[in-house]
Amino acid sequence: MVPVLLGITILVFGLVRLSGDPVSLLLPEDAPPEQIQQLRESMGLDRPIVVQYLNYLGGAVRGDFGTSLRYSGQPALEVVLERLPATLLLAASSLLIGIILSIGAALVSVIRPNTVVDLLVRSVAVLGQAMPNFWLGIMLILLFSVQLGWLPVSGYGEFRHLILPAVTLGASLTAMLVQLLRGQLLEVLGQDYIRTAHAKGITPRSVLFRHALRNAMISYLTIVGLQLANLVAGAVVTEQVFAWPGIGLLSVQAVNYRDMNVIQAIVLVSAVMVMFANLLIDVLYSLVDPRVRYA
Repeated sequence: MVPVLLGITILVFGLVRLSGDPVSLLLPEDAPPEQIQQLRESMGLDRPIVVQYLNYLGGAVRGDFGTSLRYSGQPALEVVLERLPATLLLAASSLLIGIILSIGAALVSVIRPNTVVDLLVRSVAVLGQAMPNFWLGIMLILLFSVQLGWLPVSGYGEFRHLILPAVTLGASLTAMLVQLLRGQLLEVLGQDYIRTAHAKGITPRSVLFRHALRNAMISYLTIVGLQLANLVAGAVVTEQVFAWPGIGLLSVQAVNYRDMNVIQAIVLVSAVMVMFANLLIDVLYSLVDPRVRYA
């Protein structure tokens, strides 16, 4: 995890510097060169790029990402942490929706393969992957907010505000997990030990849940871990559509304002979240598959 984080800091630090000079945003166009130079020196932007990176890295290790250019000198990490709970709530809700719906739909599909129900599940899964988040979010707003008036267009704080963003963000994840789990279950159900379990008189329900589903969950958990990064990335678009006050919306605002310190704090915090979530997925392997052991 440490080398990955180090590589992320180098990449983000370099890309942010290529986006433009934040000094030009803080001063008027007719600002005198002396004032521009003074501000650049106060921000440390006059130093060599290597020195700027080492200073940034040293501060990041201590949790100091500098101050925000947009939020009146407030610490950048503090700005990000204020928005983090909203993004965590949205991502966790979307992940929960994806897991529950995908497992249920995949089980229904394999119980009745090559039927109308199976065809419907596969068709919806394909459509779910084909629809972009921003388009689906707009369509849900038009239907449930504008036409029916059941749910709010935007906002934060109540369960009603969470429904549309969570469904929007979790739709593509659900579709991908349905296709994956369905394929894995069909493959596992064709194995010899499944036929042996049936021959021993074990009920079909027990065979499906205790043997087939448990063995199919290894690949399923792997893909869930890999998709966590996509949830964080998809939250940028979803939060923008629904004005959800998380780090996704904050990142768009920071990019538009060239708030370098906030951008770097967002990326590093997001990377840490994704890596720890994948670490948790690795630990869950031992609970799903008893053959997996960790020293």
